[in-house]
Amino acid sequence: MSPLKVLFALAALASIGPQTVSAQGNPGAQGGEGGPGRMQQWLVPTPAQDTLSHALLLRPPGEGPFPLAVIAHATTQNVLRRAQMPQPEYRALAAWLVARGFAVLVPERPGHGATGGKYLEDQGGCDEADYVRSGRVTADAIASAAGFMRKQSFIKPGGTVIVGHSAGGWGALALAKEDPKDVAAIIVFAAGRGGRANDFPNQVCAPHTLLAAAREFGKGARVPVTWLVAANDSYFSPAFSRQLVDAFRAGGGKADFHALPASGGEGHWRAETESGVRLAEPYLDRALRGARPAAAAR
Repeated sequence: MSPLKVLFALAALASIGPQTVSAQGNPGAQGGEGGPGRMQQWLVPTPAQDTLSHALLLRPPGEGPFPLAVIAHATTQNVLRRAQMPQPEYRALAAWLVARGFAVLVPERPGHGATGGKYLEDQGGCDEADYVRSGRVTADAIASAAGFMRKQSFIKPGGTVIVGHSAGGWGALALAKEDPKDVAAIIVFAAGRGGRANDFPNQVCAPHTLLAAAREFGKGARVPVTWLVAANDSYFSPAFSRQLVDAFRAGGGKADFHALPASGGEGHWRAETESGVRLAEPYLDRALRGARPAAAAR
């Protein structure tokens, strides 16, 4: 990177800057509801005591209580791209879940966009990649947000569904050890980390390390996982994703794997599109049907 570009990046980061909790405000709703799905801005706790996650909340009509779904977003190792990341929305996926009776939270984890703060889930470089740690730290952020929301009067205390995309899906897998009464189902789109290494399609950073981490996440897993990937995903191809699933199962995890038809220019971002959600709908419905008995037991 040229000195001028380095200077620009540093200036951009400085202008965004980390925000303390006192500067962000208090956890909870930040203003009123508006638009489809009663969309509302919230601040929710994170594992970092000095950082609150900026989050979007959507929910059905009425007072509830509603079962909770948390959507965990993708990430990047590029510091400038992370700092400039817009608030994740997953509008089509969130709307689909709201239509099925869920309150949906989409939190932006520390080290990203308006949330700011330290990037806790850094996996490191290829030579020293620690995918177990990065997944567990991501899981901690998801769990912090979900735990806070389950204390709200309009949220059911059990039967939460976690939906993760890419690195968010990788973090969701690390939650498979949770009590099924608390986390009833996990759905992941193209779960993994280190995809498109050095921006080359179908190149994964330290793939054997990633496979070993998937096996580790399978140990003691109790929550069923629905694992989806697009045929034209250049980050984690169906062939490599199947290896990850096999490793997760070898560790003891239960996963239902499906490779979906190619759609659009890059299948990795299917979870963010309406067409992608439509193609995944049969498998999403099946996952939610399996989650309802656990949710009802609470």
